[in-house]
Amino acid sequence: MADTDVQVAALHAALENVADRLAEEKTYLTDLDSAIGDADHGANMNRGFQTVLEQTAGMDGDPSEIVKAAGKAILSEVGGAAGPLYGGSIMMASGELDEGITAETTVAFAETYLEKLQDRGGAEVGQKTMVDAVTPAVHTYKKSIEQDDLPPLEALAKAVDAAERGVNFTVPLRATKGRASYLGWRSVGHQDPGATSTLFILEELLKTAREFLDGDLDPDTHDATSPTIPDDGADEEA
Repeated sequence: MADTDVQVAALHAALENVADRLAEEKTYLTDLDSAIGDADHGANMNRGFQTVLEQTAGMDGDPSEIVKAAGKAILSEVGGAAGPLYGGSIMMASGELDEGITAETTVAFAETYLEKLQDRGGAEVGQKTMVDAVTPAVHTYKKSIEQDDLPPLEALAKAVDAAERGVNFTVPLRATKGRASYLGWRSVGHQDPGATSTLFILEELLKTAREFLDGDLDPDTHDATSPTIPDDGADEEA
């Protein structure tokens, strides 16, 4: 991305887009969470990102500091496990953006975010959690940038597609992690709310990227090139 001022403007636009989307989807996320959780995910995420807007309003300068402030706001306002998982992981990954927002630093941010998310929650792919959406998105984005040499906009579009496939992957799973695991087989057939909110966030990041980055996307060709849920050999097999 271009100079720091443009990066800061893009960050503020992204945070506003995410906050608006989560407000719009609050009831839907709550309905998903009512089936297998505590029925508070929609309200928590909405409250958290409204606080993000308040805490980051007017911030300029270092993009990593804005992202760190966003993580702190989520950590302080989002209840249950979601606060530490989303907010804490964002805070830890924000340092990867110290050199600004580039293809390389965003790959590093994504990888660190996934690493910290799994460290904090202990979840793995296939346990019906947000990890089922984050993992394929991160793997796809990394592969698209580092191996396929795609521009960031197209790489992000592929990551969004991968996350959507990950969300769909959660539906037939029996939850073995988190609140939903208490339901046992009754969790089968329900979409994971954390994976879903992750997808919404990524979709809004893509929407923002399309406003600030050069290039056009062909809706018929931006599907993910990596497997839906990559394993350790996904990069070599894709």
